[in-house]
Amino acid sequence: MVVGLHSFPPLGQVSQVKGQVVSFSAVLEVVGHDAEKPWQICLWYSYGEQPWEETTLSLASRSESPVFLQLDSSDHTRLFFTTVLPIISPLRFTLKYRSNPTQPWIWARDELAVDDGLIILNTDDQHTLTGDLSNIIRGLNPELNVRSVASQTPRTQLWTIEAAVAPASDGVSAYADVELGIPWGGFVRYFCLVRHSTAWLGPRHGKTNFSLDKDALLCSFLSHEGKHLVLLGINNMNSVLTLLRSSNNGPVMVHMRNDENASSTGMLLAAVGDNYESAIAAAMYHARALTLLNTHNVPPQELSVHGNDFKPEWMQGTWNALGQRLTEDKLLNAVKCLKENNINISNMIIDDNWQDVDYDGPNSNSYGWKGFEAEPRAFPNGLRHTVSQIRQILPSIEHVAVWHTLLGYWGGISPHGDIAQQYQTVQVSREDWKVSGPMTVIANADVGRFYNDFYQFLVACGVDSIKTDGQFMIDTWASADRRRELTNTYLDAWMTASIRHFGARAISCMSQAPQILFRQQLSQNRPTIAVRNSDDYFPDVPESHPWHIWANAHNALLTQHLNVFPDWDMFQTSHSNAGYHAAARCISGGPVYITDVPGQHNLELINQMTGLTPRGKTVILRPSVVGKTIEAYTGYDEDALLKVGCYHGKSETGTPILGVFNTRPHILTEIISLDSFPGIVPSTEYVIRSHHSGKVTPAMGCESQEARLGITLEIGGYDIFTAYPVTQFDSETNGRITAASLGLIGKMTGATAIISTRFEFLPTGKVFSVTRLRALGTLGLYISSLPRMLIERDFMITIQGLPIPLDTVTVDQKDGHVLAVDIQKAWSDMDLSSGWSNEIEVKIYFDAEHP
Repeated sequence: MVVGLHSFPPLGQVSQVKGQVVSFSAVLEVVGHDAEKPWQICLWYSYGEQPWEETTLSLASRSESPVFLQLDSSDHTRLFFTTVLPIISPLRFTLKYRSNPTQPWIWARDELAVDDGLIILNTDDQHTLTGDLSNIIRGLNPELNVRSVASQTPRTQLWTIEAAVAPASDGVSAYADVELGIPWGGFVRYFCLVRHSTAWLGPRHGKTNFSLDKDALLCSFLSHEGKHLVLLGINNMNSVLTLLRSSNNGPVMVHMRNDENASSTGMLLAAVGDNYESAIAAAMYHARALTLLNTHNVPPQELSVHGNDFKPEWMQGTWNALGQRLTEDKLLNAVKCLKENNINISNMIIDDNWQDVDYDGPNSNSYGWKGFEAEPRAFPNGLRHTVSQIRQILPSIEHVAVWHTLLGYWGGISPHGDIAQQYQTVQVSREDWKVSGPMTVIANADVGRFYNDFYQFLVACGVDSIKTDGQFMIDTWASADRRRELTNTYLDAWMTASIRHFGARAISCMSQAPQILFRQQLSQNRPTIAVRNSDDYFPDVPESHPWHIWANAHNALLTQHLNVFPDWDMFQTSHSNAGYHAAARCISGGPVYITDVPGQHNLELINQMTGLTPRGKTVILRPSVVGKTIEAYTGYDEDALLKVGCYHGKSETGTPILGVFNTRPHILTEIISLDSFPGIVPSTEYVIRSHHSGKVTPAMGCESQEARLGITLEIGGYDIFTAYPVTQFDSETNGRITAASLGLIGKMTGATAIISTRFEFLPTGKVFSVTRLRALGTLGLYISSLPRMLIERDFMITIQGLPIPLDTVTVDQKDGHVLAVDIQKAWSDMDLSSGWSNEIEVKIYFDAEHP
């Protein structure tokens, strides 16, 4: 019986390849004695509109097969088949198989309900790029003002597209829907980021029929020739909001909203490139330049008050964890619990429910904020006393943040409180959210003073960080006049005050409204702040967990170009999906927050995400390049693993990392190639390690046909694969030896603990390695000849120049080619001190010539 058939390139998806040939791999999973049958697999393919042809795949040897690193407890047998075809784009294909030559063929599309695969050759052929946008967008509307502009991204072309929109009148915005045309005259796939809600962006996917349920900020279209057209709406210029819509008859529509009392124009950028990453980059770079030309929102003297010294760290948040009515006792008990469990967080966020609000209305969305001081019954000694106690109980906490919304609270300002008495206020009407109707907000003239006074109060209380939520609410105001008068005032005043008082220690939340993205987050002339990258983490909604990671990975394709650290939201370490979320946060490149109920901590999982520095500080192990999906055009409902790539270190010598997640409601198997890892250097060889199993592949390079990885994940399954560049030595006794420093092998992103590493083959036949680390843990060293070596005989290891105890060095139980050096235990047993440095230097000598 056949359990599964998996191919590379995959069936049902679009793959882009380079080169003259494509190498096919197929894995047939069968049960029991069926593995002994003479199985056959046939590739059925067609070039363009040519007739279909077929070729038989050859049964591959084990050495030619993809490597499966996960632990396999099933009784399935995997049979591997391969073939090579010349590539002429586009190439459509499917597979058929049978158990012996006398049996009828079984088609994959029928048995496994999977569509044909499509391969597109990316030729990097410059002649397919043209200066005429009408050759790219069929039926380009002649009434649009199209202008070619210089692109800052190599091998891309860029245009601005402008359309007229009428003036607003009597507080009512003017709207216009203008036909653009059909990208490529027809396309293979599209990917869009839509306004999933007023506050958040979210991904949408499709094939040949462009159909959106929400307005899009960004769309990317893949042509049959492997080129990518990216359309990006420009916002917060001339008070015009510019988005994209689908139409009933095919063309893309430009949707505009004008809040000005004068005629204006909306602008769209169109970029074409060999890949969607470069095309998106071209559009975003030009959008940044336009923003700098058209905004003068933050005085230059405010930009360097605190410098750009924020680094995403390990944080504890209180939302979800301490209930809907926060009190000083709850907070302090939570901090005591952290101390008892030896969880030394660096930052703490006092989230929603600490403020003094009027509880006037049916729910919190109607409540207004009364005064700066914390709610007097819940915090009888005031906010300053609470913050002082937090720091006293857990000295590792360096920064304490408090939460508030951009307008004060969800319902704005209470008209009956102290704040309303001290500052001018105005009434605004809101719509398009959880509650409609009037709300009180600070008037234009006093917004700057309001933020400045509030933040001075917080600083006096010992608070040195903020989380400002609900920023999108400025786009829920019904009046065009109010939006025009107040939107930029609030965005600029908040940014100025937050920089003045907290530097980069600010978190912006619910701020993916287009005008906020362009006004507040795109410019690089200010400190980089953490910004929530997607909708909330909902622990009690099972179907939300895969979508949450999916949305963040796709939103990052755009937000990577903003001046922000992407915040994938807090999560609970004791939740059934905790590992799933923890892996996503570790590869996100942003901060890691937990929102655990006091005492309900998964300490083992926390240890996988963090490292302890020699000075006793708990830090996250963060890659230097943010995580994002590597397959923009694969839809959420398709049977494919979500693959999130990031990178750590210098170009050419760094470490590619690939997080893999099963977002489907059934088990999935996939084959991926080594060059799917971001930042892989074709001329370099790597070993790949699975975090989940601890297994390591032999050395492989991109030019090798066998440089493929097989992955099987259960429902809710995940893994993190790290590709380590290797150093190779030719010894007279043992032949070629491959070595690689694996970083801290007990950590999800343990490679990021490496500051530097180098190997040297000495004339004596010994190998000398030096690894500098920024955190304690177990250092892994891959040595291909390790199974033939003895620790006592062949190794000498020092930390900070001192020999380490022998019992801290073992062969890793998960893979016999990995030397495991317990740096943390050795550091403690040797009673070492970091001194002036916060780094650990590990030197390892081993004999490469010993028989």
